[in-house]
Amino acid sequence: MRILSGIQPTGNLHLGNYLGAIRNWVAMQDRVSAEGGECLYFLADLHAISMPHVPADLAANTREMVAALVACGIDPDRSILFNQAQVPQHAELQWLLNGTARMGWLNRMTQWKDKAGKNREGASVALFTYPVLQAADVLLYQSTHVPVGEDQKQHLELARDVAQKFNNDFAPRDEDGEIVPVFTLPEPFIPPEAARIMSLREGTAKMSKSDPSEMSRINMTDSADTIVQKIKKAKTDPEPLPSDKAGLEGRAEAKNLVAIYAVMSGNTVDGVLADFGGEGFGKFKPALADLLVEKLAPINARFVELREDTAALDAILRKGAEKARALAIPTLNKAYDALGLVRG
Repeated sequence: MRILSGIQPTGNLHLGNYLGAIRNWVAMQDRVSAEGGECLYFLADLHAISMPHVPADLAANTREMVAALVACGIDPDRSILFNQAQVPQHAELQWLLNGTARMGWLNRMTQWKDKAGKNREGASVALFTYPVLQAADVLLYQSTHVPVGEDQKQHLELARDVAQKFNNDFAPRDEDGEIVPVFTLPEPFIPPEAARIMSLREGTAKMSKSDPSEMSRINMTDSADTIVQKIKKAKTDPEPLPSDKAGLEGRAEAKNLVAIYAVMSGNTVDGVLADFGGEGFGKFKPALADLLVEKLAPINARFVELREDTAALDAILRKGAEKARALAIPTLNKAYDALGLVRG
């Protein structure tokens, strides 16, 4: 089993990122490495330049994200942690796959439509071909499984389509005429308990680093006092907590806070409500704040320590990139050969 997943280095890792993805990355690392498999986690800095960006911020955010991932439990000795820019085979394979991907496939990508908006003529070519680079990311390592949420299913399906068409059109045949695949078709991996954490200011919107209000999210860099204040001021309603999950319907903010408590405590929503049902938020919010401070304090302390050591962060990325290149080069060579490209 070889699992691959990436995250854009946009800075400000928040509770939604941690509970929705990073915590599951750590769990996958522990399980897959124990079973003799591999996990590859990368910082998608090549993807980041598909949108307007500040170069100095991208470099700083890449290192900051490495610090955050390691602080959250990603172990560079058990997982391969790297950034795309140090593995040029990603960009090379994307170009080779551009000959297989089809304009119609890319035009149907919902994220292209969402990010380009009405100004598609003004969007970058990189934004349009973003899914082909994602396909290259996955196929380069013969990944067997890719963790996906609802917003990434379409991109994984495109990666499978590209792999299937490339294999059909260009892969060599054995003596019986059977295809010898160049690429493995990756399977989606739906992580268990993939928590969907919502904004502290609006329970129907996802917690997001793009929200202009700092009060909408718990950042992994927040101090204990900041966490307490954000939870204290989180939007709620005047009703007490219900005694069962059904009573949370139509109460988006209450549902979100209870869900956060459940995930952080390892309890179920019904279990949390068994303890707090009938209580008001005056009692529940301090309990939630205390729980968050307890669980996040070690991560915050480790992150602050790591963030200051640029040399150590760069060493982690170099080490990971070296391992990644060793896995990537054989696949890239197969793709060149299959396409009939002559190299010295």
